[in-house]
Amino acid sequence: MIEIKSGTDEEQIIKILQKSYPITVSDIEEKLHISRDKILRILQKLQVKGIIQLEPLPNKIYVRLKRNDFKFIGKKRQRKFVKHHSSGKNYKSDEYDGIMYS
Repeated sequence: MIEIKSGTDEEQIIKILQKSYPITVSDIEEKLHISRDKILRILQKLQVKGIIQLEPLPNKIYVRLKRNDFKFIGKKRQRKFVKHHSSGKNYKSDEYDGIMYS
């Protein structure tokens, strides 16, 4: 079992590889909006660990997932709490609710 930290670029790349094959480095770059250099560094690390295999062709580099026994560890990120503001007008219940015309 290979442990991958949740919320990292490695996790995102592995999940993309699990969903679609064949895929190139440029496809991953388009999906994640991360620089090509950073993606290649991450892919090199994953290749050294034996998780993926890079298959270079003259104008493309294909990425193949070699293993599929992953465990994503770490805390899940909590979504940011959004505080909703009231309109600023506080109406009291004892105010007059009748016709606005006098």
